[in-house]
Amino acid sequence: MTLLATAPIDAPAWLILPFALLLLLIAVMPLTPPRLKAWWDHSYAKVAAALALFVAIYYLWRVPAGGERLLLGAGDYFSFIMLIGSLYVIAGGIHVRVKGEATPWHNVVFLLIAALLANVIGTTGASMVLIRPFLRMNKIRAGAHHVVFFIFLVSNVGGALTPIGDPPLFLGYLHGVPFFWLLAHVLPPWIFTVGAILAAFYVFDRRSFRHAPPRIQHEIEQAPESWRVEGLVNLPLLAAVIGAVFLPDRWFVRELVMGAAAAASYRFTPAPVHQSNHFSFGPIKEVAWLFLGIFATMLPALDYLEAHGREFALTHPAQYYFAAGALSSVLDNAPTYVNFFKLAEVRLAGGGPVEVLLAQAPLTLAAVSLGAVFFGAMTYIGNGPNFMVKSIAHDTGVHTPSFFAYIFKYSLPVLLPILALTAWLFL
Repeated sequence: MTLLATAPIDAPAWLILPFALLLLLIAVMPLTPPRLKAWWDHSYAKVAAALALFVAIYYLWRVPAGGERLLLGAGDYFSFIMLIGSLYVIAGGIHVRVKGEATPWHNVVFLLIAALLANVIGTTGASMVLIRPFLRMNKIRAGAHHVVFFIFLVSNVGGALTPIGDPPLFLGYLHGVPFFWLLAHVLPPWIFTVGAILAAFYVFDRRSFRHAPPRIQHEIEQAPESWRVEGLVNLPLLAAVIGAVFLPDRWFVRELVMGAAAAASYRFTPAPVHQSNHFSFGPIKEVAWLFLGIFATMLPALDYLEAHGREFALTHPAQYYFAAGALSSVLDNAPTYVNFFKLAEVRLAGGGPVEVLLAQAPLTLAAVSLGAVFFGAMTYIGNGPNFMVKSIAHDTGVHTPSFFAYIFKYSLPVLLPILALTAWLFL
């Protein structure tokens, strides 16, 4: 991605309104009366496209180099949706057949392993491969907290240790941050944060387990477990998509490899595997249209941040952590990371090479990295996999909290205090 290839654009503040409106609609419309909600379900693509078109026309009409900026934004969106879409299709061809029911302790172990795996195949890959078996493990009592904590750990926080883990960290790698730098500098806060979230999940899940009828509790505890993976042809295709991330960023070579892997997966996956996964293109279609609107309408917000970011009085690593985190909660965390990465380079390293930043302000760079990744879990739109996990869970019949319920029942009272404590202890 080449997120900041153009000169800074001082977008007018009012042009952020389409982005705010789209976020408001995503949050509110699913909560409206059935008739209005049905209209939204039928028209969300048109609304997202219309708002995106409004911003695009303004950039073409009034912004110098606006066409170039739009092309860069379109390239970023294309790269994003090809990665998300290819992983979705390939993961939909991998069926983990689970027999038995999971106790709260089994769920904790599963989520820990999944969080570690997110650093190897990315938060998107881990989310798409593992959300279905996780829900099947808990089919008798799967509920909102299973979906939410999976998003917290697997779709976001877990992938903070390597550049493969989450897109913003890969951008840091492209900007010169050594591959194993994160592992050396963020492991202690990662261990603490993951451990604290797992402890909170255990409290929720233990309570859910105790509220189950005694017969169900006994059935869960005594049920023998067995695992079987079907659709193994997709494993090398999954590896091809992960490997494509490291291909040169030119002529859309990466995206062509990803698309070819997805097409091969859809062609060669046996139909019974897709049927077992209840595979459909519905969730990825919803993500594609909504994020088309998000990527276009958030351009003015990102450009305003780039133009005025140096006015922010950020001096302490924790301030970078919370500032990057706050914006990553509602903006795509990859461009947000790049903006604060550049801001740290200018303010703390005099705009010199990244080696200067690594030497003079390693804690600040660690704070930006953790803020961008961790706070992506604060809302459904903070990171691409979040919305897809929600859509998959909803399509399989599992209750998923609304946009506001996710924030006010889980993010603010549970996740935010943990993330604040992380900053207090380590930053």
